[in-house]
Amino acid sequence: MFTRRLATKASSARAFSTTSHNLSKAPALADVQIDTHHVFDQRQKDFRADLAARAKRDREQHESQSAASILAKQSPSPASSSSSSTTELGGLGLGSLSTSTGERLEKDAAKQKRVGSGPISKLIYGTEEGRKMDQDIERSFSQVLARGKYVHSVVFHEVKPDKVEEYVELVGGWYPKMAGMPENKVNLVGSWRTEVGDCDTFVHIWEYQRYAGYHASLHAIQSHPEFAEFDRKLKTLISSKKTSLMQEFSFWPTSPPRQLGGVFELRTYTLHPGNLLEWEHHWRKGLEARKEVMEGVGAWFVQIGALNEVHHLWQFPDLQERKGRREQSWGQAGWAETVHRTVPLIQKMNSRIMVPLPWSPIG
Repeated sequence: MFTRRLATKASSARAFSTTSHNLSKAPALADVQIDTHHVFDQRQKDFRADLAARAKRDREQHESQSAASILAKQSPSPASSSSSSTTELGGLGLGSLSTSTGERLEKDAAKQKRVGSGPISKLIYGTEEGRKMDQDIERSFSQVLARGKYVHSVVFHEVKPDKVEEYVELVGGWYPKMAGMPENKVNLVGSWRTEVGDCDTFVHIWEYQRYAGYHASLHAIQSHPEFAEFDRKLKTLISSKKTSLMQEFSFWPTSPPRQLGGVFELRTYTLHPGNLLEWEHHWRKGLEARKEVMEGVGAWFVQIGALNEVHHLWQFPDLQERKGRREQSWGQAGWAETVHRTVPLIQKMNSRIMVPLPWSPIG
């Protein structure tokens, strides 16, 4: 469901112009048509099928190239058979079968034997699941939780109520332009207007190639000859701005561009300090239950900015369907357990209903 967009196609998928966008009116919840969930469901089905087909083509191409590379490197010498075997495994990207990973697994297995698995050992060392969590805690959050390939920023603009139309026109002419310039090395995940919650708050999510890419993108964009004028105008339209840098959870890659329609819900959870790893552990299982009835866009945890915050972004045909699909979640095995385990980890939570802006790649 959440297959990552192909890296080689990301730039072309994000490159677009604003010539076809109507920026004369800010989008509103009233614009969303109700009782069109069948259209949403069909678009969702087509989107998932396309992702699966693209992933299959990419996998077949990768396997073909790897096989060709292996054949080219193979040597008839018996003495090289051992090293050739290792090369083949590494070339195929088999992960746990590689030499270094295999050695690590052997060491882990030996350590596990020393720990033991009898009743007394379980009493002292806890369950196997508990030991795994302890091992994870010893590693950094970035290694355990995040995919690491991308850094995302979430930007909240609180727009003055009488400046909303001007804001939409200004940002709609600038953001897609910046995302469409390859030298800026940035993807615009999406742009939304809050309609229920902090009204007239606009939310933008950007994607960068790690932190080095974030710095490079900022430099490129702010060096653009039109940036100073854009920034000057923007400051006259907003009353506040908040930015956080985030990473996506390893089990929930951010969706590629798509146009399903409907409404979005951004759920923000502020966790008690020190509970992020446990949150991820339970939500990894809970998502398997949720994705059967709900369409997720992405999930991120903040690393710089509003610490201990987690953001989940969902998409629904309309508010009535949102209610129905959330209720259906309780019928999915494992969801009740996820809620039971994660609620005590939360300090506070917030929900906002949003509509996509005309230029949003995810809409």
